[in-house]
Amino acid sequence: MNRVHTLSKTSQEYQIALSQLSERSIERRKKVLGDDFITFEDLPVKAEYVQAIEDIGAEIVWELKWFNAVSCRVSQEQISRIKDLPFVEKIEKVKIIRSDNKDISENFLAKVQTGVDSGNTYDYGFSYTQNNLSDIPAAHDLGYSGQGVIVGLLDAGFAWKKHPALKNADVIAEHDFVYGDSSTDDGDAAHGTAVFSLIGGFDEGRIVGPAFNAQFILAKTENINSETHVEEDNYAAALEWMESLGVDITSSSLGYSEFDEGEESYTYKDMDGKTTIVTKACEIAFSKGVLTITSAGNEGNKPWKYITAPADGFNTIAVGAVSSANKVASFSSIGPTYDKRIKPDIVAQGVRCYHAVAYTDGYSYGDGTSFSAPIASGMAAQILSAYPYLKNTQMRRIILEAGDNPIEPDNERGYGLLSVKRALEYPNLKEADGRYTLNKMFIDEVIEDGDSVFVEIYKKGDNSIGIAKMEKGNGYYSMQFPQYPIGTELGVLFNIKKGGGRKIAIPNNSYKFIYGSLEIFKNTTDKIIPQNFKLYQNFPNPFNSLTTIIVDLPDPANLEIKVYNILGQEVKTIFSGSRLQGQYRFFWNGTDNYGSKVSSGVYIYRITTPGNTAAQKMMYLK
Repeated sequence: MNRVHTLSKTSQEYQIALSQLSERSIERRKKVLGDDFITFEDLPVKAEYVQAIEDIGAEIVWELKWFNAVSCRVSQEQISRIKDLPFVEKIEKVKIIRSDNKDISENFLAKVQTGVDSGNTYDYGFSYTQNNLSDIPAAHDLGYSGQGVIVGLLDAGFAWKKHPALKNADVIAEHDFVYGDSSTDDGDAAHGTAVFSLIGGFDEGRIVGPAFNAQFILAKTENINSETHVEEDNYAAALEWMESLGVDITSSSLGYSEFDEGEESYTYKDMDGKTTIVTKACEIAFSKGVLTITSAGNEGNKPWKYITAPADGFNTIAVGAVSSANKVASFSSIGPTYDKRIKPDIVAQGVRCYHAVAYTDGYSYGDGTSFSAPIASGMAAQILSAYPYLKNTQMRRIILEAGDNPIEPDNERGYGLLSVKRALEYPNLKEADGRYTLNKMFIDEVIEDGDSVFVEIYKKGDNSIGIAKMEKGNGYYSMQFPQYPIGTELGVLFNIKKGGGRKIAIPNNSYKFIYGSLEIFKNTTDKIIPQNFKLYQNFPNPFNSLTTIIVDLPDPANLEIKVYNILGQEVKTIFSGSRLQGQYRFFWNGTDNYGSKVSSGVYIYRITTPGNTAAQKMMYLK
C-alpha cells in the first residue's frame, strides 16, 4: 500500500504509533535512534485502506505496519478487485514455513542426578558439555545469567508451565499467532519446549540454561499440524508485537527455503538479505535496537545446503552447529549469501544438546541449528546483563569478534565458536553527553591490591599519544576517553602494572576503533581479500547520529565516496584517496561539507573507482 510521506509528531498516526510502544521499547529504541525513535514503519496501516479491503470480502489476518500491508484470506475474484484499489502497490502470496529442527533424538533419559562436579556455581548435569564449550559456566560464576534482559522466542509452541526446568521461568507475555489466543501450548510444543530449556531452563543437576534469569516473551508462529499460507506473516506480526513490548533479543529456530509440492519455493537467489518477509522483518527489528538471532538451517547435507531465511539478513546473527569437539556438523547450513556475504556468523554446540522433553518431567538429546541458536542467544543475554547500555550494533560486533575464528571467517563456521567469556572481556564503549567511556573486564588475569590497569592510546600514523589509568567498578575497569575529531582512527593497548612497578602486557589485547563509532575491532590486518567490488547497504538505516558504510575492494584503487540529496546535489565527500585491497568501513554523521547537520530525508551515497561505480539509498532522521 502507499505510505504517507510525512512524519509529524503532532499527527494522529504518530500518536497512535507512540501509544503502542511500551516504556521499555522506547528506552531501547532511544539507544540507537535518539529522540526520533518513531519511524515510518511504525505508522499504522490507514484504517480506510483496511476497511476498503474488508468491504470486498477479504478476511484480514494481520495488519503488518512495518510493511504497510495486511495479510488476508481472499478468493481469486477478490484478488482481482483488490488489485484495482488505487492505494494497492502489489499483492504477494505468502509462503509456507517449515521448522528448522533436525530429528530430535528419541533416546529418552530419565530425570537423574548426574553428579558432574565442575567446580562452578551450579551443577549443570548433562547440560554441562554444551554450556562449557562456550564458557557459559564462567559467566554464571561472575553472576551473569540474563537478569535485566527480555528475550523473545519464536517457535511452534511452548509447554513450559509444568516441566521442572521451565515452570519457574519468568514469562512476561505469550501469544499464539496461529490460533489467536494467549496460550502457546496446544499439545504440539515439543520443539519449542526443547528450545526454551536450552536458553532459559533451570533444574539444577539436570539442566541450566545460560539465561535462566532473563524475562521471556513467547510467540507461537508455526502450525505443525498443517502447512498453511500464513506463517511468514505470523512471524512478522510476532516480531512487531515483541518489539513493542520492549524485547532486547529475539531468537528463532525456524527457516524458510524449499516448500511443499504445489507451493512456490524460494531459490538461493532469494537469500540476499532483502527478499523474504521474515528477513525484512528481522532487519526492521534490528534497526529499532533489537538484537536478532536465528538458526542457520539444517540443509548442509541436503541439495539446498545453504543458509535459510532469515539467516541471510545483513544484521541478523545466523548460528551454525558444531559438536562438543568443535567440529562443524554435517547438517549445518553453509554460506555465503547469494550476494557473497559470510554466513553463518558464529557457531555453538548443536549436536547432542541436552534439553527438556515436553509433557514429561524428563530430558533427552537432540541435534540441529535449532538448538545452537538458543544457546547463542542465551550468551547474548549474559553479555547484555553485564553491560546493559550496549546497543545492538555493539553487541553484534562483540559477538562476532568473540568467536574463535575472527581473523579469517569462512562460510562453514563464520567467525567461529562463540565464547561468552571472550565476549565479556572484549572492550566496549559507553556514550553519554558526547563523551565516551572505555570499559573492559579482566577474567583470567590476576589483578591484586596495589596493581593498576593502564590503557595506552595510539593514533594512526603516530606513536603512543597518551596513557590513562582505568578504575574498577560494576565488575569491570573503566576510563573516560579523551575527545578527538569524529573519524579519527585510534588504537588502544591494555597493560597491568604490578604494585612493584613491573608492567605486564595482556596477550591479544590490541584493539582499534574510529572515534565517533561505538564498534571496536581487534587490531589485526584483514587477511581475507574480497573477490569482487561491492558497496554494502549502510547500517543502521535509518539513522540519526552515525551510520557505517562498508566497501569491498578486490584490488588497490583510488576511490571517492560522496553523499547526494535526492535532487542529485552533492552534500558530503566522505572519503577521497587511495586504499589497498581489503574491506573498509567509512562513517557519516549526517553533516554536510561545511559541518552543518543535514535535513531529515533520503540520501544517496556513491562510490567511484577507476573501474567501478555503485550507489545505495539511506535515510537520515534528525
